[in-house]
Amino acid sequence: MIEKYWHDAEGYNPFLIRDGWQVAQLNYVPTHGLDDMVDVEVHRQTDEVFILFSGTAVLVAASVEGEEIDFECVRMTPGVTYNIPAGVWHNIGMSQDARMIIVERSGTHLEDCQHRPFCGSEAELLREAVAAVLHADGTCR
Repeated sequence: MIEKYWHDAEGYNPFLIRDGWQVAQLNYVPTHGLDDMVDVEVHRQTDEVFILFSGTAVLVAASVEGEEIDFECVRMTPGVTYNIPAGVWHNIGMSQDARMIIVERSGTHLEDCQHRPFCGSEAELLREAVAAVLHADGTCR
């Protein structure tokens, strides 16, 4: 009667998909590292919920106005639920031992995911913002 799900490989795996919603696990993958993110993404039709359960992660939200981008970064606390509302650009920087649960509308990763690659100095600006958040409480990468 009790179902159990676990994703042990690298990357994203939606393992519990029901009518209208899904639960996935995201484990570290290159380009989701704390200093190697290359873009932000947006979902227009769904909020996306993140729950870190191991490792270190920084949740990144971005305001995109034309060619301008501004970042808001939060160091995630394990066991705390974070929500990115529909229409907000975002990404996640993760340590190599990080694992998190994601809850969102079913099929989001297939049908409702737009990416915006960084250009110019944007990747460096984000690296600096993530480093500042990690070091704010004395934590090193």
